[in-house]
Amino acid sequence: MIEISDRASAQINEMLQSLDSQDMFLRIGVVDGGCSGLSYDLRFDDNQTQEDLSFEEMGIRVIIDAQSAEYLAGLKIDYKMQGMTGGFTMDNPNVKASCGCGASFRTAAYRGNPTKC
Repeated sequence: MIEISDRASAQINEMLQSLDSQDMFLRIGVVDGGCSGLSYDLRFDDNQTQEDLSFEEMGIRVIIDAQSAEYLAGLKIDYKMQGMTGGFTMDNPNVKASCGCGASFRTAAYRGNPTKC
């Protein structure tokens, strides 16, 4: 469902280790917001619900809320360094339009109302 690159996996594992908790996992989802309509929600969490989908990728426990799954199918997460900073990048085959700033996106299935940049 979701692919995590070696670089992203190394960064995520380093971040998880710094949290010093065995119960934390990576939660990936989408939320309404941004000028194209949807934004990624990528965070660490320790609370899983019955509606969440759970799997392991690159040794990382990943949780996706059921409502986000259709927007994230085929998502590829990477980590890239630019200059002195780095960040996660998302390559999502479902994206049909994205904002100029790259912070939000829209899919064919999205039925919300985007806000203006």
